[in-house]
Amino acid sequence: MLWVLCLLLQFYVLAIFGRVLLSWFPLNPDGAMATVTGFLYAVTDPVMKPVRRMLPAARFGGMALDFSPVIVIFGIFFLQRILRAFGIC
Repeated sequence: MLWVLCLLLQFYVLAIFGRVLLSWFPLNPDGAMATVTGFLYAVTDPVMKPVRRMLPAARFGGMALDFSPVIVIFGIFFLQRILRAFGIC
């Protein structure tokens, strides 16, 4: 039954990757992709916002890099590794 947790963690990583990829492209606010993007933001924001508050985006001239997705993904991978050590995943 705990394998569901591992599956949800994998889907969460995919949601973060989707959010990052969609943030690179301009979207029509009335389009279908705006709905998908809104869903991905709603799902990933509860975890990403606290990390973003602790580690603000790094500024490079007029550009800013947000490292919160990388940190959250590494955290999920670390959690999955712990779950594998206990034989859950």
